[in-house]
Amino acid sequence: MKYWPLFLSLLMAASAPAIAQTPRAVPKTQAEVKASFSPLVQKASPAVVNVYATRKEKQQRNPFMDDPFFRRFFGGGDAQPQERVQRSLGSGVIVDPSGLIVTNHHVVENMTEVKVSLSDRREFDAEIVLRDPRTDLTILRIKTNEPLPVLPIGNSDALEVGDLVLAIGNPFGVGQTVTSGIVSALARTQVGISDYQFFIQTDAAINPGNSGGALIDMEGRLVGINTAIFSQSGGSHGIGFAIPSDMVKVVVATAKSGGQMVRRPWFGARLQNVSSDLVESLGLDRPTGALVASVVAKSPAADAGLKTGDVILAFDGQTITDPDAFGFRLGTRQIGGDAKLDVLRGGKRSIITIKLIAAPDTRSRDPVELKGRWPLSGATVANLTPALAEELSVDGGDNGVVVSVVKPNTPAAELGLQKGDIIVSIDGEPLTTSRDAEKAQKPRNYYWKLIISRGGQQLTSMVGG
Repeated sequence: MKYWPLFLSLLMAASAPAIAQTPRAVPKTQAEVKASFSPLVQKASPAVVNVYATRKEKQQRNPFMDDPFFRRFFGGGDAQPQERVQRSLGSGVIVDPSGLIVTNHHVVENMTEVKVSLSDRREFDAEIVLRDPRTDLTILRIKTNEPLPVLPIGNSDALEVGDLVLAIGNPFGVGQTVTSGIVSALARTQVGISDYQFFIQTDAAINPGNSGGALIDMEGRLVGINTAIFSQSGGSHGIGFAIPSDMVKVVVATAKSGGQMVRRPWFGARLQNVSSDLVESLGLDRPTGALVASVVAKSPAADAGLKTGDVILAFDGQTITDPDAFGFRLGTRQIGGDAKLDVLRGGKRSIITIKLIAAPDTRSRDPVELKGRWPLSGATVANLTPALAEELSVDGGDNGVVVSVVKPNTPAAELGLQKGDIIVSIDGEPLTTSRDAEKAQKPRNYYWKLIISRGGQQLTSMVGG
């Protein structure tokens, strides 16, 4: 009988009318945010997708397997070449109801088939409509008759260190996952992920598979695309990096307009960091800004009157701390109009206006594939132009010869030649056109002397003939 009161209480609780649940709303105050992220996640997660990419390759067939004797005693069965499948896993964000999805370029790089899985488990074949390796971003498109949920793109410049953020993606392929954290730092450079080194750092857990996923603020807006982690084990150590949404906007706008390549303004000057030993001579109180090291003739920088030794301190009112910060600000601007630079020269500050124009092709590129028995065989070289220099992310004006393609498993690849290398000279003869490189191939029994410019440094190589 001692359990009878407990039984009555349970019976009364079971027969009591159910209490209606009040629908949750997106949090409006800090106190509400601390209560739960659930309403925010319910609003944002349908626009975050899983991306699966594959590439099929036929492996080289062993010629011995054509012989029945070898197949009988050594196995192998079918002598036909085998297929090898490479797979890649990542995440993406729907940014337009028509089916445009932004993801990381490295998720789908070199892949031939891409599939997208929505949060409701529907799957679609995806088309790659735009690749932008310089920012590590790619735009996909899926086709459906129903409007898709979209994550609005926010203003990454409005973020501050300490702001709460959520990372949504598909880590390790386990399915859509949400992690929370704060903005640990802004404008992180020297990360080595893409040409535009200007990242949001967060301690929200980001792992393999999160690449291309969303970093959102407390209003449910996309403020970054999660792209990399700093880790020695492959797992999250609380240091993740996201591409700011201001850069994402440029790539998305190009895709919406039907463009297949993002064109950015041309500057026409080489910049370098301000070192501590130059601070006093430049009239600064600390090492900051982007120092003009050289200016290309007839470029926007030259036309604006910039000179070697000038220090750029701001771009349209945004502080410039180093060349990467300047490159990011320039890269997020559309072609057309102009920009104001705050420049320090001889201890005096002034405002200089530059035109935001596209880099031109000042001459024919005239690509030439180098063939034959010599070290450069397998490389394609072209006449360097400002437009080609921008595409390959190299310094250069309208003269010189640049490597535009290096085929794998060729003498040029074995030599270590890379896309973007500028061939300065061969055997002491300077190259000015791609045809000069073609003419440099001669039968010989001695060494070729190659001088190559890479990343602002000259490399000399002696290669046997």
